[in-house]
Order: sequence, then C-alpha cells, then structure tokens
Amino acid sequence: MSSASTSSAASGALLARQLKQMQSAKDLPGISCGLVNDNNVFQWEVMLMINDGCKYYGGGNFRAHLTFPPTYPLMPPKMVFQTPIPFHPNIYPNGELCISILHPPEEDKYGYEAASERWSPVQTPETILLSVISLFEDPNDESPANVEAARMLRDEREGNNKDFRRRCRKCVRESLGED
Repeated sequence: MSSASTSSAASGALLARQLKQMQSAKDLPGISCGLVNDNNVFQWEVMLMINDGCKYYGGGNFRAHLTFPPTYPLMPPKMVFQTPIPFHPNIYPNGELCISILHPPEEDKYGYEAASERWSPVQTPETILLSVISLFEDPNDESPANVEAARMLRDEREGNNKDFRRRCRKCVRESLGED
C-alpha cells in the first residue's frame, strides 16, 4: 500500500470517527451532519440552523457541503453553501465560504492573516462549523468574498440604510422554502 493511500485511509477513519462523534453530540445545537453519499466519508452535508436571536440570519437553515482532502487533517476542507446561497460578506456568490481557518497553513502572501489564524490540524469539523455559525452572528466585512454584501453591511452599520438586513431576511425566507 502506498503512503498516499495509507494517509487517505487514516484520514477516512478519522473523519468517520469525527462524524459519528458530531452526530451523537448533545451540545451542538443548530448543527446537523451526514454524508452526501454513504460511500464517501470525505464529503459531508451539513445543515446550519441559525438561532432566532441572530440579528441578520436568525431562523435560517443553510445547507452546505464540507469536502475534505485526502491529506486531512494536514490540509483544510472546503465548504460550499448549496442553493439558496446566503447573501453574506464571507460567502462568494458561487457559495464557497471564505474564512481564515479554512485557508491553507502557509504564510498569507497579502499579509492580511497571521499564520495562527489559518488552518491547523487541531481544527475539527466541529470547530469549523462553530466558527461558521459565529460568522453568521458577526459577519466580517474587512476581507470580503462578496464585496456587495460587505458594502451593504458597512452602510447599515453606519445607519445609512437597511438594505443588508432586507437581503438577509430574504435569504432566510428562501432557506426555509418561503420564497
């Protein structure tokens, strides 16, 4: 067996344990996980049910795929939101999430992120999803994946309009199948 396939098998076993652990956890409100395909432990389907008290996205149910590389946990997974894609400063229009902890563990060529903010093998699917829920609670408009959403959020924070809140509420309704 090659070292790559040994590594992939070890990654798969780790992911299977982590999935089972998350599925049986009682202290993870708002997070539901499963496999996209029962034969592939490297691709998870997650549902994030955002707390009603969340200012912009409260009550929303957002579905995403978390895709792990064969080199996990040395390299980060990729998270892509499925339709409807949330209108959010940290989610590209194609649904891909942009968050520091999912960036590869290397120096940031732009100098924006410290290496300590990027991926580390101590991260788990649980810490990733808790960070994403936190991002719904407090979007980061300083390094946007969706420039329009970041601009609208800044305008709202400055009291100029409520367009961002209206777009988010529309996303929440769509996530619930109401639009």
